[in-house]
Parts: sequence; structure tokens; C-alpha cells
Amino acid sequence: MIKLIAIILLAISTAGAGYFGWTQKKSSAAATEQVAELTQQVEEADKKIEATEEELAASKEKLPALMTKAQELEAVKAAFASGMVLKDLEAAYAKEKKALSTERQLGLAGVRLLTNGTKDPATVEAFQKALEMTDWKGQQKVICAAQNALAAAGEKVKVMSECQPEAGPGKGDSKTGSKGAPSDKAESKDAKGSDEKKNDKKLDKSAQGHAEAQPVHWEYEGAMGPENWGKEFPTCGRGKSQAPLNVKGPYEKVRYSLAPDYKQGQLKIVNNGHTIQVNVPNGSKIRIDGRPFELVQFHFHRPSEEHIDGKPSAMVIHLVHKNMEGELAVLAVMLREGNENPVIKTLWTHAPKNAGSEVLPDGVMFNPASLLPKELDFFHYDGSLTTPPCTEKVKFYILKTQVSISKEQISDFPFKMNARPIQPTNGRPIYSN
Repeated sequence: MIKLIAIILLAISTAGAGYFGWTQKKSSAAATEQVAELTQQVEEADKKIEATEEELAASKEKLPALMTKAQELEAVKAAFASGMVLKDLEAAYAKEKKALSTERQLGLAGVRLLTNGTKDPATVEAFQKALEMTDWKGQQKVICAAQNALAAAGEKVKVMSECQPEAGPGKGDSKTGSKGAPSDKAESKDAKGSDEKKNDKKLDKSAQGHAEAQPVHWEYEGAMGPENWGKEFPTCGRGKSQAPLNVKGPYEKVRYSLAPDYKQGQLKIVNNGHTIQVNVPNGSKIRIDGRPFELVQFHFHRPSEEHIDGKPSAMVIHLVHKNMEGELAVLAVMLREGNENPVIKTLWTHAPKNAGSEVLPDGVMFNPASLLPKELDFFHYDGSLTTPPCTEKVKFYILKTQVSISKEQISDFPFKMNARPIQPTNGRPIYSN
């Protein structure tokens, strides 16, 4: 009996020792896994610390330049703080007794900002006005300045991605501007020629927005169709002088004429996602009542945006001009279905079928004068851009004589419909020469 008890005790002791050893081994394995995991976390933390130290070092290198810019800004603000520059500028503009160009409106807003800061309601209003006056793609710097200023003032404004500050070092400036509006920096030998070239470039860039692809998405149908443009572009919804119009009598008489003087130049054509557009080299002009306007670009709409006595034409060409005061003038050539148009055949041959960059066909020259009819009698009204942002104070001249375009050429135009609906006249007179 005693022997049996001894054997049982020995077995229990052996089993206990084995269980104790097994639990110790399991604990040791778990501890090893925890140590490995902690080691990995420490290594990752070391890498993050190293990256943070590199970013901090890079930031320290930039700090002196940023401090210099801050000091410069404070010096400029101090120079404007008395308000005398703002008063003088407002007085100078008031003496001219004419509407400010977009650039001058933005400059005035900038002086207000430096003088009164972002909390001044007049500053906010001035930037909002500059934003509404601007054609979006043609003057992206103006838009970015106005949008960023309004955002800084706490206004609810959607800042385009192109206007966002660069997020990190080593990135170049984003290339913006209208497709097909290259910035030619070649200087003339004499000062006068240089000034003329600068003025030409200013005209070219600022009028590209009419029918140009826009940074904020819009379409001719659907959720961002014309009836909803006003949600993103206030002037499209609230403006009282919008285009296009239904041209019908009674008409008021005018006694001046149109005198185009267009020049042949390299064909530069682009599908911007909303239309086919041709960007015109410097030198083509038109005189309207003796005043010169530079032809910047022309593009197509299907069907015609303007109606004559309630009826649209198959298509219309809009030739967009701008003068040195920043005023826009659109010459509309109505296209009726008929014989093939050899001039449009040339354009369609080289027009891209899909949206993309500007195309410059080798050796292909084009003169916009070939698009015009012989007779230049016209209807006239004051309107707006017919695409967002629907900027107003645009002078429209719709030629009475139409030009033919074949049914096949109409079908070959890559946009089935890209025309804004007719807008209310709101008491505006329509003129005829």
C-alpha cells in the first residue's frame, strides 16, 4: 500500500514538473514575440524620427527666406497703412469715367487688402467683383489671387486646385493658362516694340476664357448644365445682361460699320472639351466704330446660340476680340446648312476629335477673314460670355448674312450640342446698322 502511494506521488510530481516546464516554455515564446514586435516598432519610430529631422532641417533652411518675405510684406503694408495710396488710386480711376479692366479691378482690390486687411467688407467686395469679371482660363492668376484673398477673409469660396499653394519642396510652379496661349518672352530690340508685344500678350491671355475649358466642371446638360451654372458661377444665374439672345425687332439704328483686318498665320487648333477653338496669332484686328479690337480666338457652337426671329441656325462661329481697355467684342457668323464649306473643311481636317493639347499642323496657314461673308451688316446687343463665368459687358455683333456648311460637316463636328439656351432680354435694346 505504501509502495502504491509512493508511485502515485512520484507520478504526480513528474506531471507537475512537466506542466511547469511547458508553461514556462510557452511564456518564453510569447515574450520572444513581444520583444520582436517591440523591436520592429522601435525601428519604425527611428525611421519616422529620422524623416522628421530631415523635414525640420529643410524647414529651417527655408525659414530665413520666409522671414524675409514676411518682413517685406509688413513693410509694404506699413507703406499703405495711411490710406493715401488707396484714395489716390480711387480718385485716378474715377477721373477716367470708364469701367475698370479686370487687371485694374484686381489691383484696386489688392491695395484695399494691404490698406484695410481682410476684415474690411469693401476689400471682400472688390475681390468678388474681380472674380466675377474674369474669364476663368484666360486669367488664372487673377482668379487665384481673388479666390485666395476671399478664402483668407473667411468667405465661403471654392479655391481651384491650380490656386492651392505647393505642398512640398522641389516642385516647380504649375503651368497654367489657356490651352494654346503660349507665353512668348522674346523681347524686341526697341522699347516701343517691347511694349506692343506685352500688350498683345495681355490681350491674348485675357480673352481666351470664352468657350475655353474651365477649371470648375460644367457641361451643356445634366447636373452641371446651363440651368445650374449659377451655383458655381453667380453671374450666370444673377446677371441681367446675359447672352445669347433671340434677335428680333423693333431695332434701334446705328450708323457705324465693322472693318476687319485679319492676317494669315500658323493654324493653332484645339479641342478643349467644350468646342473646337482656333487660337489666332497676334496681328489680326477689327475696327468697330473706329475702335480697334484684337482677334484672340474663334470657336464653334452647334446649333447657333443666337436665334434670329426665334429660329437658330445649324451652327455659329464666335470670333472673340479684346481691346486695350479690356473690353470684349464677339463677331458671330451664322452657319446655315447648304453646300460644303472649303474653309471649314480645312479646319475639320486638323481638328482633334478628343479633348487635349493645342495642335499646330506643319506648314498649315490660315486667315480668319476666309470665314466671313462679303456683306458685314449686323445686329448688335450688349451681352455676356455664353460660357461660365458668364462675364457681362461683352459686345455682340451678329452678321445678317449667313455662310453655308454642309450636312456632313455639321455631323463631323465632335459636339452634338454645345449651345447655351436663349437668355431674357431684360429690356435691352437690339441695334441694326
